[in-house]
Amino acid sequence: MPSSRERRPVSESAETAESVGTPETTRGPVTRLGRPALLRDALGIGLAVGAYGLSYGALAVSSGLTVIQTQFLSLLLYGGSSQLALVGALAAGSTGATASATAVLLGARNLFYGVGLRPVLGLRGRQLLPAAHLLSDESAAMAIGRPDRATARYAYWATGGVVFLCWNLATLAGALAGSLMADPKAFGLDAASSAAFLALVAPRLGERANRIVFVLACVVAVGVSPLVGAGLPVVLAGLTALSVLLTPRARAALRSAPPAPGGAAAARPEDPDGARHDGGTTEKDGAT
Repeated sequence: MPSSRERRPVSESAETAESVGTPETTRGPVTRLGRPALLRDALGIGLAVGAYGLSYGALAVSSGLTVIQTQFLSLLLYGGSSQLALVGALAAGSTGATASATAVLLGARNLFYGVGLRPVLGLRGRQLLPAAHLLSDESAAMAIGRPDRATARYAYWATGGVVFLCWNLATLAGALAGSLMADPKAFGLDAASSAAFLALVAPRLGERANRIVFVLACVVAVGVSPLVGAGLPVVLAGLTALSVLLTPRARAALRSAPPAPGGAAAARPEDPDGARHDGGTTEKDGAT
C-alpha cells in the first residue's frame, strides 16, 4: 500500500495542472498584474499612432478640407492608413471617387482581421458595433495570441480605446496647426502620407511573401503612373496586392498568423522559449 508521501507528488501535479489551465479552458478575469502592463503597452502604441495623427490633420487641411471635415473623418471613418491615402490622393489632384476607392481598398484588410478575431474575442450583440469601429492593426495585434479570452478582450478594448482617443486628439491638434500655417507644404507635410506608409510597411517586409507583394505593387504603381490620372496608380497597386492576398495560400497564412504592426509587436516581445513579457498569464507561468 503506497504511503501518503508517495501519493503526494501525484496530488500536487494534479493541482498544478488545474491551476495552470490552457488557453482553451481558462476564462477567468484578467490578473491584476496583467492589466497595468496591457494598459501601458496600449498607451505606448497610442502615442506612436498620435504622431501619424498630427501629420494627417495638417495634411488634410492643406489638401482643402476644413478642420471640422478633418475631425469628422477621424471620428467616423477612423482608419489611419485609409485617411492618409484619402487626403494624399486629394493633395495629388485625384478626384473624390478615386481617393475614396483608394481608402476603401486599404481598409479592406480589416475584413481579414474581423474573421480572425471573432473566435478570439467571442463578442456578440451590442458589443459588435463598437468593436468593429475600434478595429485596427494595433488593437487586432494586441488581442491575438493572448492566453485566454478575458485577457484578449481587455487588450483589445484597452488598445482600441486608447488609440482612438490619441488619434482623434492628434488629428485635432494637427488640423488646427495646419490651418495656422501659410503653406503647410513648406514644412514637408505634402510628403507625410508617403513617409507614414513606408513606416507602416517596413515592419511587414520580413517575410518573403510580403516582399513579393510589395515589389509587385510598386512596379504596377510606377508603371501606370504616366498612363493614368492622379490617384489611380495607388488604386491599381492596391488591387494587385489584394489579388495576391486572395490566393488560397495567402488566405491560409492570414488565418494561421495574422500580421502584427511594428508597434504592437514591440509592445509584446517574446523570449525564444515562448514566455511573453506583457505582465499577463501564459501557459508557462500559469493563470492566477
